[in-house]
Amino acid sequence: MIFDSGSTQSNLDCFLHCTTPTIKSHFLCKSEIRNLNRLWHPWEREKVEYFTLGDLWNCYDEWSAYGAGVPIGLNSNETLVQYYVPYLSAIQIFTSSREETESGDGERDSISDSYSDESELWRWDGCSSEEGGSDQDSLWHVNNRLGYLYFQYFERTTPYGRVPLMDKVSFMNYSK
Repeated sequence: MIFDSGSTQSNLDCFLHCTTPTIKSHFLCKSEIRNLNRLWHPWEREKVEYFTLGDLWNCYDEWSAYGAGVPIGLNSNETLVQYYVPYLSAIQIFTSSREETESGDGERDSISDSYSDESELWRWDGCSSEEGGSDQDSLWHVNNRLGYLYFQYFERTTPYGRVPLMDKVSFMNYSK
């Protein structure tokens, strides 16, 4: 990877450029547009673009294996390539409708994390972001505009002890 030493791009700009995924978007069918949460889609728009989580994860596949190469400009006008491996720190997924749990008893599904006993991974019981049952939920209180919390994960392992992003995603997908 060659870095133009005459460039006025900062190392931070270069990092952001090299580590921001590019995802091809799709268009939602008109019949599905009516089902969207108003926060997610202003109803006056005729077309709605979206991407799937699978599309996003695919962008990180190679970076998880080898790292994302970022050219770093040094004070001596030399450059080197620094590699960064992506990790999952936290994720929350909201849906526009409440999903019934498989058991039907309103209990949330707990999945233990074989990589870290301190990690939290679960599917939520269908509470909306407004109805959440803990103090942490109230931090995310946005008058139910986000919809229903379907899934959340918070990694508590220090960054140096974490597994690469795609390994974590594969584990969570396999654990469902």
